[in-house]
Amino acid sequence: MTRIRKIRFHRFGDNEVLQLDEVEQSGPDARQILVAVRAASVNPVDFKIRSGKYPSVKDDRLPYTPGRDISGIVLQCGPQVDRVRVGDEVIGMVPVWGGGYAEQVVLEERAIAIKPAGIDHIHAAAIPLAGQTAHQGLFRHGQLRAGESVLIHGGSGGVGHFAVQFAKASGARVLTTVSTEHVTFARSLGADVVIDYKNQRFEDAASDVDLVFDLIDGETRERSWAVLKQGGRLISTLTAPSQDRARAAGVKAMRYTVEPDGDELSGIGALIATGNVRPHVEKSFPLEQAMVALASVERGHSAGKVVLAVS
Repeated sequence: MTRIRKIRFHRFGDNEVLQLDEVEQSGPDARQILVAVRAASVNPVDFKIRSGKYPSVKDDRLPYTPGRDISGIVLQCGPQVDRVRVGDEVIGMVPVWGGGYAEQVVLEERAIAIKPAGIDHIHAAAIPLAGQTAHQGLFRHGQLRAGESVLIHGGSGGVGHFAVQFAKASGARVLTTVSTEHVTFARSLGADVVIDYKNQRFEDAASDVDLVFDLIDGETRERSWAVLKQGGRLISTLTAPSQDRARAAGVKAMRYTVEPDGDELSGIGALIATGNVRPHVEKSFPLEQAMVALASVERGHSAGKVVLAVS
């Protein structure tokens, strides 16, 4: 077996529990591929798992390697894999048991796609988790259609900056809330209305919207019921919305969790290859600085994504 380096934690806690370990890498099963990781995305779910606050990852998963999405090169394919070949450049979502912060990782065939042409691995690694979260929220669950309006809360973040671009590319009218320092960035993404939430109430700029895509929760969500039109939809990646509030407002509301979908990821890659959507990476760090990278994401307020350059 090959020995590789990976970031792991052996107990839950703050960033200090992260350490760089050298371990043996196992090979892929029948429908899996082994990938040499060139870059790994850093996501909020990573610090939630590290802190022990993610329900699916308990003590029996320790030691644990964070990282839910990567870009890299196929090293080995299981005998039943037919989507890719050894040497292909791919992007993909890592299963919930983790592994992206590593020199090599095993992925399910159904969770991968060919890396979009014209971008490097750093930018490609930013796509899978955040891109599919945005796409599924808007279209699979939010049923957004051309000519409708959508209010995206947190339109400058990892998921939000993809959501703004996907919604605009679909022909929707896009409103988004961002902080003062990200107003120019949000406009560059194509948003029709950019609301500086530090200096403006979004209710003064948004009304009768078809869809609220909620990436913030809390008071922001509670104030959002009033801007939806009758029959509208509120979709969130965070806590489950109140069904009582939804019925009172005459709308539908739900929470969802992203699911890996290689075909959908290929479609997202095609949009990026044509230049209609672009992943934005605010910062990249070497694998050895995973603690710094994760701290940056945990502090919040990044424009776009933070990525680890692995090799």
